[in-house]
Amino acid sequence: MQRYFLQEEQEPPFRLYGEDAYHITHVMRMQPGDEVLIVTRSQKSAVCALQTVSPEEVTVKVKKWREEEVELPVSVTIASGLPKGDKLEWIFQKGTELGAAGFIPFVANRSVVKWDEKKVAKRKDRWDKILKEAAEQSHRVIIPTVQAPCPFQTLLEEMERFDQVIVAYEESAKSGEQSTFSSVITKLQRQERVLCIFGPEGGFTEKEIEALEQKGAHIAALGPRILRTETAPLYALSAISYQLELFKRGEQ
Repeated sequence: MQRYFLQEEQEPPFRLYGEDAYHITHVMRMQPGDEVLIVTRSQKSAVCALQTVSPEEVTVKVKKWREEEVELPVSVTIASGLPKGDKLEWIFQKGTELGAAGFIPFVANRSVVKWDEKKVAKRKDRWDKILKEAAEQSHRVIIPTVQAPCPFQTLLEEMERFDQVIVAYEESAKSGEQSTFSSVITKLQRQERVLCIFGPEGGFTEKEIEALEQKGAHIAALGPRILRTETAPLYALSAISYQLELFKRGEQ
């Protein structure tokens, strides 16, 4: 069943417009009576039937509300050092499917990409669309947030908003360190805010790691192998999902 997120809080019957109305009429070719799943701004979902259909606006009535437990029990934000090419968009799309609550791109010392601030608004609109479509596809009840790229110093300041901060560091993997990441995620409590930080292709400098440690971050290896900058966030999200959703449910 096709899922759509309301753009603002509404009372039923709900209205869909813009790209959603266009998608319903021209892509899905739906008619009055067809069913869709609507997610409200308060993260409630309902099976709805189409009432009126036009490319400009679609109205739907609620048939039944649904109870869904699809979000990670902790809020995980992914901070990525700006990578080359379309890797960042890949992280946004797949990270959303794996349950990330938000994304913070940042400019690390070894980031090759030079961010053009004149293109921020246009690029941000594209990122928001990627997140929305990925959230719909993976049946999320929230659309993750994404910030405009920030300097490394701003990232350090952002850390204060989180309960736990984990930094993936390849030198920890090379030295054989294996326990930190597992130790941190096994102790996570429901509703905690977790920030996972990943460097660009060239990794972090020693000074960056020292600054992160001084702010209280856990410096960790993600297993014995060295992962690409676009692979590491997906590994971390998968491990957190397994530990907090599949493994703990299996123990119950």
